[in-house]
Amino acid sequence: MEFLLRLILITVKLLSLFVATFGCFLKSPKRPRTSGLPAIRNRLLTLSLQELRGRLRARQLTSVELVRAYIERIEAVNPQLNALVESRFEAALVDAAKVDELIAHAKDVDKLFQDRPLLGLPMTVKESCALDGMSFAVGSLARKTIKADKDGVVVKRLRAAGAIPLLVSATPEYCYSIETDTLLNGHCCNPYNFEHTSGGSSGGEGSLNGAGASLFGVGSDIGGSIRIPSLFCGVFGHKPTGKVVTVEGHFPNSTDKDFEHYLVLGPITRFAVDLPDLLEVMAGENAEKLRLREPIQLSQLEIHYAFGFEGLNGRMHQPVDEEIKEAIARAVDHLKNLGLAVQEADLSGLNNSTEISLSGVASLGKMNYVLDAEPTEGKGKVRETLGELVRSFRGQSNYTTNALIFDLMRRTNAFMPAKKLEQYQAEAKWLIEEFTRLLGQNGVLLFPTMHATAARHKWTFFPLWGIDYTLLFNVLGLPVTHVPMGLSSRTGLPIGFSVIAGPHQDRLCLKLAAELERAFGGWCPPTPHELDN
Repeated sequence: MEFLLRLILITVKLLSLFVATFGCFLKSPKRPRTSGLPAIRNRLLTLSLQELRGRLRARQLTSVELVRAYIERIEAVNPQLNALVESRFEAALVDAAKVDELIAHAKDVDKLFQDRPLLGLPMTVKESCALDGMSFAVGSLARKTIKADKDGVVVKRLRAAGAIPLLVSATPEYCYSIETDTLLNGHCCNPYNFEHTSGGSSGGEGSLNGAGASLFGVGSDIGGSIRIPSLFCGVFGHKPTGKVVTVEGHFPNSTDKDFEHYLVLGPITRFAVDLPDLLEVMAGENAEKLRLREPIQLSQLEIHYAFGFEGLNGRMHQPVDEEIKEAIARAVDHLKNLGLAVQEADLSGLNNSTEISLSGVASLGKMNYVLDAEPTEGKGKVRETLGELVRSFRGQSNYTTNALIFDLMRRTNAFMPAKKLEQYQAEAKWLIEEFTRLLGQNGVLLFPTMHATAARHKWTFFPLWGIDYTLLFNVLGLPVTHVPMGLSSRTGLPIGFSVIAGPHQDRLCLKLAAELERAFGGWCPPTPHELDN
């Protein structure tokens, strides 16, 4: 353990306890029964990708009807969420009309959908995942005029499969924050409580999906950027095994050999049953490694669980919310009742979780800094970054505070001696072997996605210091699916946890997520539906 990092952890824990005990005046008013979002009225918005694809294939629904329904929902909720950066609604309707023409004249509709499994289905795209002709600023004032000159590889694959992009959604500056709040676009709101964050860095995707305004979204994740918004906004999000889904066309990027091990693109959606189809398209030729089409029985799964970090490491972290622990316990009881093998995991090997997690990202070379026009190798500019950080606290900087903090962390080796980075990276390799041994070919681990639900705007400093709950599994390259488990009885905000598997065992995460969706209901709308028919 590193003294400075642990001192920060303990200080943050004490501050958070102080705020929880004496800071009642900082809390939101008691949440009403509804969030303030308009209710969903169109039944199409409540159907999964699989259900909608069946209707399109049977010519019982047109793509134009479906795309228009999602456009109307986005226009209804975005004034309150501020999740949209730039739309292509008119172009999407033109795309949908072409799809309808194609389906209407197809001689073999089944073959058409076999070749293009997402045909006619709308999607939304995180701004950092290049969408041709659309904003590619990624929350940065310095990049505000930049447009993507072509689709990123994953977006290209989804479009080739027939999906129709509607927009690009909000991110923090350079994706360097767990709160989506920028000088360029303002803050993105949580659909369950507008005074709270939607998370980051896929905050716009989390917000839109949680509001029922996206069928599915493209997210990216280097330290929890899919899973944290999924937790905060009550939806499913999958971080694939490292290097399975290419990051070509993503900003920021890096030529470091470990970068694609840490950063991955993945799907965010309200429907767990849709995750395998989406991941298969996104993975392209690497989908074979995941064996997503290989049948697996739920009874084959071996369940391990933990309620957080253990021992001294756990006591230094902020405590895990009791309702998140209860969600894990409910899932464990359900799986026991189904006859699955269930046991509590020994995670004593995670004593250095913070150091291992931060050393991984701090060691990445040639990854963009917000103060540099191009990726750089060196660790210099600490004084310049500190000066800019002070200006940001005063409201005098053109850069966001959280992005500068991330820059500073990387430039200072995550506040650790440089020689210690190699030690913790070696420990990470040992942990990969340990998790592979523990989980094997059939095991999964239930574990908190984060220790708490969505924070209020501007108060993400507290949950930031629990980032190793998510970042650790990027460094280890393991697949993780966030599973929503209802709403907090105290705050009305979503709760849930992660399902983690061994390398290339993504299908186990997705299988269990689908079962938990069946058993516990999955996504809960922020406002009860008022369906027209």
